[in-house]
Amino acid sequence: MRNYKRNILMRKNLSEKEEYVVLFLYDDGKVDPIFFEEDFDNFDDELNFDGDGQDFVEDKLVFGDDGFVIEPLPLPSILRAIPDWADGIKERRMQQRRSLYRHENWVEHRSSLRHLRHLLSSLSSRVILSLIPPVIAFTSFAAFIATYNSLVVLGHLPDWLPVLRASSLPYQLTAPALALLLVFRTEASYSRFEEGRKAWTRVSAGTSDFARLVVGYWDEEEKGKRMLLQYVMAFPVALKCHLTYGSDIGEDLKNLLEEDDLNIVLSSKHRPRCIIEFISQSLKLLPLEDSKKHVLESKISCFHEGIAVCEQIVGIPIPLSYTRLTSRFLVLWHLTLPIILWDDCHWIVVPATFISAASLFCIEEVGVLIEEPFPMLALDEVCKVVHDSIQEAISMENGIRERIRTRQKHHNKKITSNGHPNLHANRE
Repeated sequence: MRNYKRNILMRKNLSEKEEYVVLFLYDDGKVDPIFFEEDFDNFDDELNFDGDGQDFVEDKLVFGDDGFVIEPLPLPSILRAIPDWADGIKERRMQQRRSLYRHENWVEHRSSLRHLRHLLSSLSSRVILSLIPPVIAFTSFAAFIATYNSLVVLGHLPDWLPVLRASSLPYQLTAPALALLLVFRTEASYSRFEEGRKAWTRVSAGTSDFARLVVGYWDEEEKGKRMLLQYVMAFPVALKCHLTYGSDIGEDLKNLLEEDDLNIVLSSKHRPRCIIEFISQSLKLLPLEDSKKHVLESKISCFHEGIAVCEQIVGIPIPLSYTRLTSRFLVLWHLTLPIILWDDCHWIVVPATFISAASLFCIEEVGVLIEEPFPMLALDEVCKVVHDSIQEAISMENGIRERIRTRQKHHNKKITSNGHPNLHANRE
């Protein structure tokens, strides 16, 4: 969360009303204005505002002799600020654009220095940063248990207070169950990731195949053909925006669709299906043989299938009871871990709890992240590859066709009506 640097109170008259503007200046140089139409002499209210669309800030503002004063956050808000900060980082990283791997990426990926590189980048990993709240909580609880037991043993607390200790046998019996829960949870999430990847492979391949047929079915360039190809290229982009949170479909489609078509798409409830309707209606209006139309219409089914598969993946998570059971098991395990390990480890229970929480919660966090596969896939790059391949096919179409026609004409001149080579033409 950003820190306030200072705030400035401004006042100006608008339409015979006094409007107050509070400018919050942050350390990172950003400014968030808040407008009021109230009497600040008696102002004492809580404000909730989202300055940049990402950081949620809740503070109490009171009016004093020197202007507004930002009161310190109460303890519950401070404790809540840590998970909010970690979640904000994770969600922003989820919305970052990813790139497809190329040869140089694979060379770096299998480099023998990858372990050192991954270790040095740990503090920038969204998985590790998102683990800060639970790891801090359980490590602090372990430190509290260790402090309590030490005070009891040293006699600084009443004698009737017991030392918190227990046998490690229950942990030895339940450790395999926790391991199986984590393995099955991660495996189920990876299966969803793989299913989403395959669904998008079918969508991109179907889009390219449809465009290839459209390019091959018309010999002459015409506006209807170009418009149909624009709709085809717009479909994967619309589907990508439909599946990923925070996508700006208007920005992504403004260079693919005309303004009127874009307004219709933006006003529709289901944008990918609206694009499919544009494709279907364009096919009906174009002069094309019925057999070719049937072939193209049959290809549209892969678009509907891709939408259905992707929406099921987004709308139906892994059974929530399984996710909750894994989470509860992890929490109870680490709450009792300092008590179980006290006799053997004493104060070492603190680093032991830290290592255990960081390791096991990291595995569970990876499973949660890849459960929703589409933010993890390089969908922007996939859409760009499809768009570039179609544009290349369009640009190469006329040149290749003319080259083949010229070669056929030249070949026909060398063939006589009886099928034998024209020797006179060859001599020439």
